[in-house]
Amino acid sequence: MILTFFDQFSSPYFLGVPLILLSMLAPTLLLPTPNNRWITNRLSTLQLWLISTITKQLMTPLNKPGHKWALILMSLMTLLLSINLLGLLPYTFTPTTQLSMNMALALPLWLATLLTGLRNQPTASLGHLLPEGTPTPLVPALIMIETISLFIRPLALGVRLTANLTAGHLLIQLISTATITLLPMMPMVSILTATILLLLTILEVAVAMIQAYVFVLLLSLYLQENI
Repeated sequence: MILTFFDQFSSPYFLGVPLILLSMLAPTLLLPTPNNRWITNRLSTLQLWLISTITKQLMTPLNKPGHKWALILMSLMTLLLSINLLGLLPYTFTPTTQLSMNMALALPLWLATLLTGLRNQPTASLGHLLPEGTPTPLVPALIMIETISLFIRPLALGVRLTANLTAGHLLIQLISTATITLLPMMPMVSILTATILLLLTILEVAVAMIQAYVFVLLLSLYLQENI
């Protein structure tokens, strides 16, 4: 039974081809088709308003050079948001439950923010490793602690996204299994469990959106320290 619960986190194959490739291409279906009337329907208008609002929210704390990152950060958020929400549909696979994929997104972008700071303002970037006013005997220990916390950042980004989505999917599967099992024996308890499942599904939709936003927000904060 335990193996069947975790089978949902393994990528399905069809004719030897991993279907994760198709699921990662699915968000491109949300891109509007260029034409003479770009905003042609309510969906495109809603997408444009949402992207504009989130971009302003992320870029407000950053100075003008940091605004060059707006396109890549919003593209990343659109990708994560789409994959997280599509993964809640039945008979689908969520690539962001894989730590390997999340680390492949977190590590290069974190490294890019770090190298940007070291190139543009190396003194200020290295100054983050030692808080101002630190007593002299604590300097070596604090530098070591801050260095470790700096290199843990990409791992924390990837693990946070993986853990939250994995826990939510496991809870949904456990409660849905309990609902089906209890239906012939205790219908009233099964109905109560189904109600809990509905509320949990709504919660997971919110978690999917929040985790995508938190991932990009933390990257923007790391960028803010280095520009």
